[in-house]
Amino acid sequence: MSENKIFAGPKVRRIRNALGLTQTAMAEGLSISPSYLNLIERNQRPLTVQLLLRLASVYKVDLDELQGDSGGSVKELRAVFSDPLLAGELPGEQELIEIADAAPNVAGGILKLYRAYREQASRLTDLAELLAREGHATSLAGATLPMDEVRERLEGRSNHFARLDEAAERFHAALSPGDDLTNAIKGWLRKEHGVVVRLLPVHTMPNLRRRFDRHSMRLFLSERLSPFDQLREVAMETAQIALQEELFAELDALALSTAEARRIARFELARYAAHALMMPYEAFLSAAQRARYDIDVLRSRFGVSFEQAANRLTMLQRPGRAGIPFFILEVDSAGHRFRRAGAQGFPQARFGGGCPKLALHTAFAQPGQILVETVEMPDGASFLTVSRTLEGPQGAFEERVRRTAVLIGCDAALAGETVYGAAAARGAHVAVGTACRLCERQGCLARAEPPVTRPLGLDEMVAGLSLFDFQ
Repeated sequence: MSENKIFAGPKVRRIRNALGLTQTAMAEGLSISPSYLNLIERNQRPLTVQLLLRLASVYKVDLDELQGDSGGSVKELRAVFSDPLLAGELPGEQELIEIADAAPNVAGGILKLYRAYREQASRLTDLAELLAREGHATSLAGATLPMDEVRERLEGRSNHFARLDEAAERFHAALSPGDDLTNAIKGWLRKEHGVVVRLLPVHTMPNLRRRFDRHSMRLFLSERLSPFDQLREVAMETAQIALQEELFAELDALALSTAEARRIARFELARYAAHALMMPYEAFLSAAQRARYDIDVLRSRFGVSFEQAANRLTMLQRPGRAGIPFFILEVDSAGHRFRRAGAQGFPQARFGGGCPKLALHTAFAQPGQILVETVEMPDGASFLTVSRTLEGPQGAFEERVRRTAVLIGCDAALAGETVYGAAAARGAHVAVGTACRLCERQGCLARAEPPVTRPLGLDEMVAGLSLFDFQ
């Protein structure tokens, strides 16, 4: 009969130290050699059933303590060390197990400190947004990660890069693609640079969207991508070649502080350039005005996706030839933000996008449907919003589809210039806020957190509609 083996060396060492025993004394009590006990404590030998029974009878050890599962602590520690702030300090799996086993109190302390850090970071962010709303600059957030620096820089300015738009328009005209931009770009890549585009099956390239092989001069695309996304990937690669000078000029203008931030921003600018190439400025603006900014009409006319057409609408801010100043927000069903951009910088002071009452979040219950409404902020500002879900890359059977939701909006005063204005006028204005911690609406059924600007007003005799009553 085979014995069940348990590796619990750090726990045995902790028990021995608590009893004040040397390895020699404990080994004698267990009828094993000190060297064997040393191997056990270093997890190089298992604890057999016989040894467990001896520990229980000789030292009154609770067997549950030795066999207790530290998996929960390991999972929580793994989550802590997956934070971008600690990415360079990520220990191996075995090291996390050793921490959880050998020093459970230390592991618990790390988890408590991390939770406190996250809570304080959240509160500081809320406070910084509140001060910014009132016109006070602040650096309370401390050190900024490269991705956050890029987001702050891009979201704080107009989503229009004149040099890239003009260069993309010239390149598109020289290309003369007619009705087949995809083949025109592929032909240019092949003729001018010897680059051949190939579509690869999922089993060959399971984890990548695009890969450029410089040795064979081939650009590989995943078959998971829709035809629209395939076009954007090819256009991005083309933009980095044909519009390189303009791309780096715009990148330098952002004045980012680190090489990693520049790398991230270069990808975002290449994505912008791809949209500009797929939907040239003048042609797209004229079509948008004629169609009264109907995104579905525009996506059909230019052979792009809903998401691509919606993104392009936020870029129409050429001086003297501007469209409606749209802003855009994209989130997943858990509320994680993927993209936020706007004509004058996303209007965070009045429209933060974190309110659960927005149709952006309702859209997940109605996939593929366009939801139009007018929302009103606590300060009286109103916005026209158009929300819809987006489907990610095609998954295989039994793979869960990646679904996000996008909201595109503008000042409600401009709603009449869009095809969505009449639908918004028929509906009621929805009272929303920037985010629960910054919103002071009384009696909100959707409130998830108390505001940082008001003390809680809990009363034993009175209970309000909100979970967090405040004074």
